[in-house]
Amino acid sequence: MKFDIAVRPNILPWPPIIYVAAALAAYGLGRLVPLAFVRDRAVGMAGAAVLLAGVALDLWAMATMWRAKTNILPHRGADALITSGPFRFTRNPIYLGNTIAMLGLSATFDNGWFSVLGLGAAITVDHLAIRREEAHLAARFGEAWIAYSARTPRWLY
Repeated sequence: MKFDIAVRPNILPWPPIIYVAAALAAYGLGRLVPLAFVRDRAVGMAGAAVLLAGVALDLWAMATMWRAKTNILPHRGADALITSGPFRFTRNPIYLGNTIAMLGLSATFDNGWFSVLGLGAAITVDHLAIRREEAHLAARFGEAWIAYSARTPRWLY
């Protein structure tokens, strides 16, 4: 069977696999080869706030997709082009939320590996998933996608 980008962006759900693998590797590396921050209560509390902000962004994006009755799985085809909620500010609020959560985990648990591998996960997701998802959305939604992508950044820049 031939793969068709207009039908779905990927065969595998790369983003959750990559972020979970990065989190598990960060935890393991933190135990074996600690990469610590300057640890104090304020840093831990700030990290917890960042972690919660990342999770909140994830949940807001998921709720927006569910309300629009579109597919949330990253390896399946999109049913609708979502441009409301957090999608007004970034085309990838779930991946951005995951990355923010990884940075928050880093400070919360005094483990710099979460920052290093979280940023690595974001770069990997950008190349393995986001670029293909964008090609899928362009094939699926044409001019509406082009207009949306012209006014909304991929991440935050």
